Amino acid sequence: MAEGAAIEPDDSAEVALDPDEEPEQGAVVQAGPGEQSKRVQRLEAEGDIAADYLEELLEIADLDGDIDLDVEGDRATVSVVGAELPQLVGADGEVLEALQELTRLAVYRETGERSRLMLDISGHRASRRAQLEQQAAEVVARVRETGERAELEPMSPFERKVVHDVVAAAGLVSESEGVEPRRRVVVLPA
Repeated sequence: MAEGAAIEPDDSAEVALDPDEEPEQGAVVQAGPGEQSKRVQRLEAEGDIAADYLEELLEIADLDGDIDLDVEGDRATVSVVGAELPQLVGADGEVLEALQELTRLAVYRETGERSRLMLDISGHRASRRAQLEQQAAEVVARVRETGERAELEPMSPFERKVVHDVVAAAGLVSESEGVEPRRRVVVLPA
């Protein structure tokens, strides 16, 4: 096997319970121009490590696809594009979630720091984001109309984050309830 192709979990590694969740509301992070530049460079380096890992994975699996890198907000984003790869997405994105965690471990192995890197394959997350934004808008309208709380189906951390963002932008409050993998968003009336 080629160097870097397999990732052995390190029992001493510090792993966050939910790296897709945003920092607590009210937390203020201010960075000067030099710090901002360093942060972007660090995120770009994470993306490069992830791209190398994913390119090797695609080669081993004899799959086509190009890697796109970007920095969005406070995380590196890596997308495998140019090919339909449903086998790397899986039913409801389960394989994609697992690959994202493996890719984050590859970054951790190289940097020694936990990564919040976001992985997308064949536009699955982008498409799912659009669906969730529409669903969340409908739930917000229903909660405003009825004045009653609404529970959504269990979701991944990425999916919950999308819903929380839409609810917050609409001026309502949402919470996550339950335990993985059955954790869900609850939208509360104002």
